[in-house]
Amino acid sequence: MTPDGVVGPNTYRALERYLRGYDIYTIRSGDTLYRIAGIYGTTTALILAANPGLTANNLSIGQQIVVPYGFPVVDTNIDYTCDIMERDIEGLKARYPFLEVGSAGQSSLGRNLYYIRLGTGPNQVFYNGAHHALEWITTPVLMKFIEDFSEAYAQSESLAGYNPAEIWNASSIYIVPMVNPDGVDLVLNGLQPDNPNYNQLIQWNNGSTDFSTVWQANNRGVDLNHNYNAGWAESKAAEAAAGITGPGPTRYSGPAPESEPEVQAMVAFTRSHNFSLVLAYHSQGEVIYWNFQNLAPPEALSIGRALANVSGYALDVAAGIASYAGYKDWFIQEYRRPGYTVEVGLGTNPLPITQFDTIYTDNLPLLLLAAIIQA
Repeated sequence: MTPDGVVGPNTYRALERYLRGYDIYTIRSGDTLYRIAGIYGTTTALILAANPGLTANNLSIGQQIVVPYGFPVVDTNIDYTCDIMERDIEGLKARYPFLEVGSAGQSSLGRNLYYIRLGTGPNQVFYNGAHHALEWITTPVLMKFIEDFSEAYAQSESLAGYNPAEIWNASSIYIVPMVNPDGVDLVLNGLQPDNPNYNQLIQWNNGSTDFSTVWQANNRGVDLNHNYNAGWAESKAAEAAAGITGPGPTRYSGPAPESEPEVQAMVAFTRSHNFSLVLAYHSQGEVIYWNFQNLAPPEALSIGRALANVSGYALDVAAGIASYAGYKDWFIQEYRRPGYTVEVGLGTNPLPITQFDTIYTDNLPLLLLAAIIQA
């Protein structure tokens, strides 16, 4: 065989179980969960979590069980595409069947806007990431949080000083890790010939086929975090002043508020729940924006200070064109409840994945605290 550097279908099939993070194992004579866990480098607690109803002293020869590998599902050292996220969601659901996984809606190209729910408690909170395509690093932050929380919960362990079981019973954490999968795909995979907006996208991108360092919008050239019905007219005036007259890489608010299917999905998902607090994850700046037109409730400031304290981020109020028509703006206006835009990392978007570890370390306590600070 001649090495060609290409992962072929047979190689991929051999690797797939490792990429998904679990195997299907058939019980043989003499097997115990302890022995199987040793083979896979995992724990009996994680095997039991992956197989509801399974008991260690009642294994049947020929019985098939899900066995997690002893390494994480979510890879935090790669460009994190929509396809990788979907594979990781499938792997996490297999490892942790107690997770609720569903679709909050679809993108303009028909991709699912997946949500994952952690917990069953009455206090509902909502975290979302990657409204902006260049800011895809926020997706693995939220996916890694889902994995770490699930593993700690399954093994009755603490996480960053918090008890996941207590959070699970007190709160329901809803997470949409990638609001803008079409835009992320343009940034990380490039413009594909079968894209229905192929020619328009090149035109909207100033004649370039390179979207990797400039594109924040969805597949229709609309900046999703300027498409919410909260100061939308002000956003249109600001974009006109900035010379933005139509679809493009960033800041175009769309032809009307909530014109985009991704924004419609986030609005409908929010309205179908009773969220006490929301976090919209963006990059960059290491700052937390907490108010919108002085509509935030009094407790929003004290909660924001607590979130800033555990993350080391600065608490601030957005100014200029960035201060209109975003998700947290709409949530604050609609519900008069605490809503925050969290800008992770430092530098120029897209942030390099080498910043992931620092970003995650800063934000893990914030994600945990936000789930219970009002519970």
